[in-house]
Amino acid sequence: MDREYPIQQICGVFSQKIVSTIGTGTTARKTEALAYFFVQEDEAGNITAQALGQDNELLGKEAPVTREQLLERFLPDPQRSIEYAKFRVVRQQTVQKAVARGDKFLKHGAHYSAEFEYNKALALEEENVRANFGIGLCYIARGERDKAREVFDRLVGIEAAFEQEHKHLFNEFGIRLRMSGMYDEALAYYSRALGLCPEDENLHYNMARAAFGQGEGSLTVQHLDNCLRLNPVHQEALQFLSFLVKHLPKESSA
Repeated sequence: MDREYPIQQICGVFSQKIVSTIGTGTTARKTEALAYFFVQEDEAGNITAQALGQDNELLGKEAPVTREQLLERFLPDPQRSIEYAKFRVVRQQTVQKAVARGDKFLKHGAHYSAEFEYNKALALEEENVRANFGIGLCYIARGERDKAREVFDRLVGIEAAFEQEHKHLFNEFGIRLRMSGMYDEALAYYSRALGLCPEDENLHYNMARAAFGQGEGSLTVQHLDNCLRLNPVHQEALQFLSFLVKHLPKESSA
């Protein structure tokens, strides 16, 4: 009986021969060059290829590739795969150290030093979640709203920013947006999160706080109701709702 072996996911550097023509007529000649790509396969079996530069930097965007196309057009390059794997490890260590230094400066209120370190990390890894949150918090703390909005726009496009491991950073960023009066951004931020985690009672509570700051009374009550539907003993939501019952009629009749 033949033994079955698990199929390993594709991950490594592949080369592709690029043939081009230089000149015209009798002076035309063909040239060949090798282009390199980082190819990886996800758990669902989807394969993507992304061009590699001379210094192992990733260029452009990932492009889907079928297994048949990969076998027909590309050749694996084991040696460069080893070199690239080492490069990625070193780069990731550099990013992690820069982010850690940024976090330390941010904790002590040294916002310009923190920004410098986060920018070093983002230069190597544009979608690093911790660095994006950190530099966004720096801008909010300094009242630089335009720069904070740029970071906000980037963050809402990074799905990993709303994962459980980044929950404390996510919460702090949303609260800072609201407390700095950036209610539109806070509402859009929490709406994005609710699209991914609709059953999170704390997201509904934070959405209610942002909606209240924006003057959206009905939206405030709606999200408080959703919060209490998911957690009937949510103390902050109960207190907030009690406040609204006592104060909103007076304000609306004034």
